[in-house]
Amino acid sequence: MIGKKNMGRASPVFLILLALGFFIATYNLVTVIIHNKTASPGKWFRDDLESQSLSDPITEMPDDVKRPKNAKLPFHVALTATDAPYSKWQCRIMYYWYKKKKELPGSEMGGFTRILHSGNPDNLMDEIPTFVVDPLPAGLDRGYIVLNRPWAFVQWLEKATIEEEYILMAEPDHIFVNPLPNLAHGGLPAGFPFFYIKPTDNEKIIRKFFPEENGPVTNVDPIGNSPVIIKKDTLEKIAPTWMNVSLRMKDDPETDKAFGWVLEMYAYAVASALHGVQHILRKDFMLQPPWDLETGKKFIIHYTYGCDYNMKGELTYGKIGEWRFDKRSHLRGPPPRNLPLPPPGVPESVVTLVKMVNEATANIPGWDTE
Repeated sequence: MIGKKNMGRASPVFLILLALGFFIATYNLVTVIIHNKTASPGKWFRDDLESQSLSDPITEMPDDVKRPKNAKLPFHVALTATDAPYSKWQCRIMYYWYKKKKELPGSEMGGFTRILHSGNPDNLMDEIPTFVVDPLPAGLDRGYIVLNRPWAFVQWLEKATIEEEYILMAEPDHIFVNPLPNLAHGGLPAGFPFFYIKPTDNEKIIRKFFPEENGPVTNVDPIGNSPVIIKKDTLEKIAPTWMNVSLRMKDDPETDKAFGWVLEMYAYAVASALHGVQHILRKDFMLQPPWDLETGKKFIIHYTYGCDYNMKGELTYGKIGEWRFDKRSHLRGPPPRNLPLPPPGVPESVVTLVKMVNEATANIPGWDTE
């Protein structure tokens, strides 16, 4: 009887320890639930731009937005362009490398469209898949031709048949250096964080277009519209707002002066935030020579900056170099074939850029006649 009695009664110490264990487990569970309910879903995946290393470009995806390893989610590549020679030669090089990388392992690139916002067909219609849309009414862009970009996307999304569920918004001065997978996850688009897009540093201006009731300024991502991979139905909602915010920003002298040539980029970031859309920030999405020194495992070369070096391989940015590659040197027509390679000591990213331009121009028919 004594043995049975002792077996049926737990010691006071054991009961105290058991109760304490249940309390700690319950507290941790409640804390996790509260955190996940109050946190913005987009915030789970944002890079810490100050501390995230380039080798770790994205935080771990929760299980509910991961997809099977073999599942493919193709995206449509779309870039806006004009019929100016400067735009044409960049589009030809971009399309050449799209075709080279599209079918390689790791690529999820689908169809391709050059959205031509000059209003009329041009001589590249048979070379590059093109959809012609109207430009903004005369004078509305005030000489800032990039304002046509959101309006072009609004028209294309409304009128074109797009088979893919996702869209990559790209630009003529992009070169695919590695096969590009779909970096978006579920309803979360992927974008590239630009160091010069700083919504929090410009809160006073941002608040003109993103009122406090819409949330903190940190909800506005440090991105432009390109490169961005996004669901088509999400972009259909954002694009009209993007266009309207762009025009409003251009009409505001303080905003126009502060944002300058990146105004339309800020407008896309604000428009996305107004719709509650935040982006996975991928530093490996793109590199920008001469500042990024290696291509590595990045996907797109963006050659917006001039590359100037002396013959010792030293950067002379701000001063025309003894050797240089700058797309603005070819405003009126394409660069010649077989550009000279950089001198020894110049970063691999710049060497790769020039080699890729040379390969494209050597293989595109009729290059010198464009």
